[in-house]
Amino acid sequence: MNIIRVATYNIHKGVQGIGPARRLEIHNLGLAVESLDADVVCLQEVRESNRLEAKRFALWPELAQADFLAPQGYEAVYRTNAITRHGEHGNALLSRWPVLSHQHEDMSDHRLEQRGFLHVMLNVHEKMVHVLVVHLGLIKASRVRQVAQLKRFIEREIPESAPLLVAGDFNDWGKTVQLAMAQEGLHAWNARQPTFPSRLPLTQLDYVFARNLTPMGLMVPKGRIWTRMSDHLPLIAEFALAAS
Repeated sequence: MNIIRVATYNIHKGVQGIGPARRLEIHNLGLAVESLDADVVCLQEVRESNRLEAKRFALWPELAQADFLAPQGYEAVYRTNAITRHGEHGNALLSRWPVLSHQHEDMSDHRLEQRGFLHVMLNVHEKMVHVLVVHLGLIKASRVRQVAQLKRFIEREIPESAPLLVAGDFNDWGKTVQLAMAQEGLHAWNARQPTFPSRLPLTQLDYVFARNLTPMGLMVPKGRIWTRMSDHLPLIAEFALAAS
């Protein structure tokens, strides 16, 4: 039995705090991502560049954040969701396994929120696994439309028999997204693991949904250091992948 370990983590653009207390956390996040020991790491709110932050922080990395965070031997894939005045940010995937292809689809629902999802095909234990990295909107009506778009993409682009993971920050405080994903045969671990806000987790906004994979476990790392690096906690899920 082959096990695939998947993490999803909204890294809050590698910076925490407000005003004078604002601090750079990207270096700590690099150590944190490596410590997760995940085969696949799905990241949201990842900076490609930001000229203002680069001036503000002397230790701002020269590399784009996806490349900076990738542990040695991992491949990084990044695609932009939002273009801002000083730079851009989006979703990323870091993989221990070879990347076969990737694409991006815009799912912005209104002009105040630029959103998208990243589709990556991986060769895992000589089997093709599809991964979607998602960051949904803050407004419920937007999320409903974005999930509908996601479902159309899955039906159009991903074979029904293929192993599929859909991971990310779904911004859903209820069960709307879970019920909609279940209609596509995509299920999350049935025990809730609160991931937000990181200092006092009240709800689970981050999920790893799977199809044609057997769930083996789910956990959220504990400890004070995790409360400091982002407003979200990472979520780690393990699945069994049927042998070819």
